[in-house]
Amino acid sequence: MSFSLWRILPRRKRGSAPGSSADEREPPAASRSSSSSLASPSSSWSPMPDLRSSARWSRDYDVCVCHSEADISEAQLLVSHLEARQPPLRCFLHWRDSAPGGAVPTELFRAVSSSHCWAVLITRSFLGDPWCRYQVHQALAEAPMADGRLIPIMLQLPRAEYPDELRFYYYIDVTLDRERGYGLVYKSVLSYLLKVCKTDGNSQSSGRHSCPDSQR
Repeated sequence: MSFSLWRILPRRKRGSAPGSSADEREPPAASRSSSSSLASPSSSWSPMPDLRSSARWSRDYDVCVCHSEADISEAQLLVSHLEARQPPLRCFLHWRDSAPGGAVPTELFRAVSSSHCWAVLITRSFLGDPWCRYQVHQALAEAPMADGRLIPIMLQLPRAEYPDELRFYYYIDVTLDRERGYGLVYKSVLSYLLKVCKTDGNSQSSGRHSCPDSQR
């Protein structure tokens, strides 16, 4: 994966606030919850107050989109969808958000470590790109358990070519219905963020009610 100097979209300042067919999933031996258990935003449900938790802002990005250079246009479509939804997600694209002159391994590692979730756009080009596989391995090292942070996205690839290292993760197939598939990606990221923020809120509440004696 080489880093391009393209700037098709304006670069977001790091850490700044944000202004088919049915999805086909491989049922592995162990996996995270299916999409039916994900939060489903509606007109009567507003997650914005929960997402103001400091836990969300502890990382620069909500989701890092991992993709091959040959799939830049597709990755841009996904990011445009995620950043246009309400509430918008903070997305990392390597050709837009990487530091100019930065070393490739360093920037890939930063992208993974500074993001809550990772949306992996798996295509035939992705499978043949060693830098893409490197980034996936970095994500797996960051969160080895299937906890909802890593979201595989299959595009124009048969099930038989699904990467072995991701066999414990359900995937979303967006080949025939990108709009619906990208909507599931959004729900997956939002569901994880709400869980993180809720956990942080419970921890803060518990801390306020159990202060050490020296602070009472």
